Amino acid sequence: MSSPTCNFAWYELMTTDTAAAGAFYSSVVGWTTKDVSQGSMTYFTFNLGAVGIAGLMTLPEEAKAMNHPPSWIGYIHVPDVDAYGVKVVEAGGKILKPATDVPGMLRFIVVADLQGTPFVIFTSNPNMPTPTDRPLPPTPGTVGWHELYAGDLEPAFTFYSTLFGWDKVTDMDMGPMGIYRIFGYEDKQVGGMMTKTPNVPVPCWGFYFQVDAISAAIERIKAGGGSVVNGPMQVPGGSWIVQGVDPQGAMFSLVSFEA
Repeated sequence: MSSPTCNFAWYELMTTDTAAAGAFYSSVVGWTTKDVSQGSMTYFTFNLGAVGIAGLMTLPEEAKAMNHPPSWIGYIHVPDVDAYGVKVVEAGGKILKPATDVPGMLRFIVVADLQGTPFVIFTSNPNMPTPTDRPLPPTPGTVGWHELYAGDLEPAFTFYSTLFGWDKVTDMDMGPMGIYRIFGYEDKQVGGMMTKTPNVPVPCWGFYFQVDAISAAIERIKAGGGSVVNGPMQVPGGSWIVQGVDPQGAMFSLVSFEA
C-alpha cells in the first residue's frame, strides 16, 4: 500500500465470491492474488509482481442486508484520519464505519461524501514499509484513472477540493452529458468528475485499470464470464477505454493506449 497524501492510494473489491473474482481480475488485468489473512479476518491482495495494488474481501453481511451489491471502493491517504473524519462531517459528508485499526498497518474510516458516495480515508502506520519500486501508470496492472459520477458536479467538486486540495485542471463540454471536469493534485492529473447520467443508479467512484490493449482485454472479460457495458471508445488524449461488469456484478473500467 502506497501513501501519497490526499490522493488515492489503495483500492478494494468487496464481492460475493473471492475465489472467482480473484481468477477473473488476474486474467483480465494481469494481477496475481495473495492471501494475507490475519486471525478471523480473511483478506487477499491483488499484486503486480511483488507489489500490492488492491485488496479483495467478501462483501460484509451488514452490506448484504442492505442490498449493497459487489463493488470497488477507493482509499484516500490523509495525514490524520481522525481529524479528517471530522472534516468530512463538517463538509456535509457522513461516517459510515467509525475509525478502525488494522494492527501494524493502518487506521481507517469509511465515509460518504455529501451526495452519498462511499470512500475510505486512512492513515498508514509510519513503521509500515513502502515499496520503492512501485509501478506507476501506464504500466499494465496499475490504476490509471479515477472517475466520480456525482449527483451534482459542482457541490461534489467543492467537497473534495476543500478536503483534499484537489484542483480543477480543465472542463470539457460533453453536450447533453454535461461538463466533464478533470482534476489534479500537486500538478498531476488524477481523474475526472461529472454529474451522473440517469443510467447510473447512484453516485459512485469508478476506477480504470491499465491493460496491455483494450481489444485483447475485452476478449478476456468475455472469456471470464464478465460483460462489456460501454465501449470500446477512444477518449481525448488518445487512450482507449471500456467499462464492464465482473461475473459477481461489480462495475469496473479499463484503459490502454492500444486499441
